[in-house]
Amino acid sequence: MKKQLLAFALMLTAVSAYSQKPSKKNYQYINPIIGTQRMGHTFPGATVPFGSVQLSPETDTIAYELNKKYNGEVYKYCAGYQYDDKTIVGFSHTHFSGTGHSDLGDFLIMPTTGALQLNPGTAANPQSGYRSAYSHANEVAQANYYKVKLDESNITAELTTSQRVGFHQYTFPKTTDAHIILDLMSGIYNHKEKNVYTFIRIENDTLVTGYMQTQGWARTRTVYFAMAFSKPIKEYGVKKYDEGNIYNGFWRKFDQTKNFPEAAGRNLRMYFNFDTEQNEKIKIKFALSPVSTAGALVNMKIEIPHWDFEKAKADGQQLWENELNKVKVETLTESDKVNFYTALYHAFINPTVYMDADGSYKGLDQNLHKVDGFTNYTTFSLWDTYRALHPLFNIVQPKRNRDMVQSMLAHYSQSVHKALPVWSNSANENWCMIGYHSVSVIADAVIKDNADFDTKLALEACINSSNLRYYDGIDSYLKYGYVPEDKNGSSVSKTLEYAYDDWCIAQMAKKLGRDDVYAEYTKRAQNYKNVFDASVGFMRPKLSDGTFKKEFDALDTHGQGFIEGNAWNYSLYVPQDPEALIALNGGKEKFATHLDSLFTMTLPDKYFEQTEDITRDGIIGNYVHGNEPSHHVAYLYNWTGQPYKTQQRVRMIIDAMYKPTPDGLGGNDDTGQMSAWYIFTALGFYPVAPGSDHYALGSPKVKEATLSLENGKTFTITAKNQSAKNVYVAKAELNGKVLDRLYLTHDEIMKGGTLLFYMSSKPAK
Repeated sequence: MKKQLLAFALMLTAVSAYSQKPSKKNYQYINPIIGTQRMGHTFPGATVPFGSVQLSPETDTIAYELNKKYNGEVYKYCAGYQYDDKTIVGFSHTHFSGTGHSDLGDFLIMPTTGALQLNPGTAANPQSGYRSAYSHANEVAQANYYKVKLDESNITAELTTSQRVGFHQYTFPKTTDAHIILDLMSGIYNHKEKNVYTFIRIENDTLVTGYMQTQGWARTRTVYFAMAFSKPIKEYGVKKYDEGNIYNGFWRKFDQTKNFPEAAGRNLRMYFNFDTEQNEKIKIKFALSPVSTAGALVNMKIEIPHWDFEKAKADGQQLWENELNKVKVETLTESDKVNFYTALYHAFINPTVYMDADGSYKGLDQNLHKVDGFTNYTTFSLWDTYRALHPLFNIVQPKRNRDMVQSMLAHYSQSVHKALPVWSNSANENWCMIGYHSVSVIADAVIKDNADFDTKLALEACINSSNLRYYDGIDSYLKYGYVPEDKNGSSVSKTLEYAYDDWCIAQMAKKLGRDDVYAEYTKRAQNYKNVFDASVGFMRPKLSDGTFKKEFDALDTHGQGFIEGNAWNYSLYVPQDPEALIALNGGKEKFATHLDSLFTMTLPDKYFEQTEDITRDGIIGNYVHGNEPSHHVAYLYNWTGQPYKTQQRVRMIIDAMYKPTPDGLGGNDDTGQMSAWYIFTALGFYPVAPGSDHYALGSPKVKEATLSLENGKTFTITAKNQSAKNVYVAKAELNGKVLDRLYLTHDEIMKGGTLLFYMSSKPAK
């Protein structure tokens, strides 16, 4: 009997222990591998929310081996890593997440053993250099943590970060030939042209400082560093490469090649040698600064003053948990939760903090500045992120978004053009893509009462940016009311996007009591009508003589007046005035038919670039989810009297374009825009026209979501009868009252409350 009682007690103890098993934390649902295959262009390495350091592996074989600047192969390596590659060349400290253009990849570190090799080798023959084969079976990617086994040297590499410090931990075998390579030539932008000048100083037997000036996509960028080792260096050296020839090592009266405490030049690779015992860990802290090596040292001392790798990892993961807890969700499947929290993770990587711990940073004028009451940010891919990422921030990251606007206004004040950023990074303006979409971000913040900044200066900056006559066809736009194709390419896209931005300025001016500006920009916002050809039912390139261009193919993307889209896509781009767009197209029924055909047509092969299958990524019919101009399109059914089609389409898109797999993003994540679309759509609403306080209703993917707002309120979304088949909304209730409209307002969300969707398998027509 006693044995039976004992067994029963043990069973109860086991059941109790199981029932008390800690629940999974939200950061544990993050899978940084998502989007690393094909065209997602994400990186799998370690970073903290909005971190200055993104420490990640490089698998780029093409830039090293071919040095081709703009072919499709190099394009694949915008984030430095492609899942299908079999070798790793090292671990660098700066990356773009999900972009369609490359740069960064600064300060590549690689641990090796055996004979010292200072060339990277090739993917086909990694033993010919410091490159190593690896296997995904020996790879771990988590929030703020990356681990991989390097097969060539039997070294285990582990990475974690703080805001401005990369923390490496390398576990070596027993050897007298352990090396740490610091490659100052490597980069994600054609490395032979990238490096302008490098300076390195060996401060003592555990500390190295220096800086690197580069000329890549950003035309002048200087990054300072401090590199600390956990054990003394046995010996060190440098090799300098100029025009393919190895420098002989002599400088004035000194031999620099071995144990000389400083080096300078254009293309340098350094090595640091150690003796190691079996499973000995060599740790490296690598701090960055936009200002000075002294700043980098202070950043290191403030952020990671210790050598506890696990603590640094846990601290960073807690930062992710804090951010993810702003949106708590319950989903139908584990995969949906992985998708959601990975999307939130990708949305919270960029923009990135750009200043030292004391607030110092380099400005667009290349002078040193210090912030006054805000955090300075960089990495603004605004053509992408004005659509959903910044509107998302206005809900769940309002303080950060205000600081981002402050950063844009600082950029404006430092700009010789007196222009807001277009695509800016690290004290540089890249002038990439079209529009002046900073005004959308600023107007959206003002309209949504998230404007704790100088709104008078903000309106001035928006007006000046919209009148930059020598920039990208604006002179013609102001003269003709449209951009003529014979004056400036991508003319229709520019006209449409300038008109939307002008509408944003008008809304902002109205809110700020500037009726004169409101009247002027409301008129300018109508310019989209000037490129609509009623005879064909499409937006169409117009010439400076007032006639439409004769050669026209609504499906072609080349030479037709559009960028990253065709006439079918861009003819639906009037987010500020869907009712007028529908009227132009012959009314609701005809317009809905046009929308239907967008999703159901089959594009002939001739409209794809035959040499690159990547052009087929992110496409459903002729709807191109991988290119942002289409992101609002599925929600336009709400204005046609057929909201059930919006509901059906957005659930179809979300299932087709987002998966918890390496190839799980249907196009470049574009610094979080693709992910922000997912988050909004999964929650059941979307900002069709940033600059408005309305969000169009869709079909939620979550079962329940709770938004913990910075004002202390909570907003809860619940989907009753949620299932994979129940994609239609039978009715919706806001705070217990039936919602008799197809939108929410920003104020309704920020006041807190409950939005209840009743889901059904049948459309409510």
